[in-house]
Amino acid sequence: MPIALLTDFGFQDSYVGVMKGVIATIAPTAQLIDLSHALPPQDLYAARFTLLSAYPYMPPGTVYLVVVDPGVGTQRRAVAVRTSQGIFVGPDNGVLSGIWQSNCQRNQGIVKAVELTNVDYWRSPHPSTTFHGRDIFAPAAAHLANGVPLDNLGARIDPQSLINLPLQAPIATAKGWTGAVQYIDHFGNAATTLLASTVTVSDWSVTIGERTLPGSQTYEDVLTGQGLALVGSHGFVELAVNRGSAQQQFGLAVGDRVELTLHPSPAPCDPA
Repeated sequence: MPIALLTDFGFQDSYVGVMKGVIATIAPTAQLIDLSHALPPQDLYAARFTLLSAYPYMPPGTVYLVVVDPGVGTQRRAVAVRTSQGIFVGPDNGVLSGIWQSNCQRNQGIVKAVELTNVDYWRSPHPSTTFHGRDIFAPAAAHLANGVPLDNLGARIDPQSLINLPLQAPIATAKGWTGAVQYIDHFGNAATTLLASTVTVSDWSVTIGERTLPGSQTYEDVLTGQGLALVGSHGFVELAVNRGSAQQQFGLAVGDRVELTLHPSPAPCDPA
């Protein structure tokens, strides 16, 4: 069973390699997939969206190991959550919530959730207070990849108690939809919470603050340096600048409100 890793550890230090070493000791045949280790440090929203946009392309049954954990060593829970897409292991701080926090429904698709309390499946019963990725999360993911039942790793918890990061879900309006920026990539493109399915006509636009961006098909539909909106490869409406950074040019931030306006074609005139 493959294990997909997502962290903010970077590559300068040994943290990623150490976690892989712990996994290899327990599950030497598990295939490891690096989703990213270059997330902005402690950026829960970036972790949430990266996981959300990546998991559809992973093999069925993948174990997802997510370690973006500014609350490491505190009372925040360590959890494992089974959904129809696989098993997600990480801190209960919202980084996993994009998987089930969709279509305006809380905790959709969760089959089972447990808190990782069984020290028999930790690297040590006395874990470091600064590196749960090594001592709790990596061992748990490895044991799960080996086929250990989820219930063995700890006590079941109510899925409704899992932390969800606050983001404006899509809301229908008289003219279209409202939503929010949920992620900004390293190009400066801003993915919103508006799904591709909200774009139901060919003529549309997105307003953010005082600026309105035309709905487009490709980045090259506008001149270099001009802003636009389009449906990104991740399936969400995205704000961009052709060969530039929407984040820098428009001063965008996660949580900024956006308004999508649909411009239906006028009814044909009656020649009579």
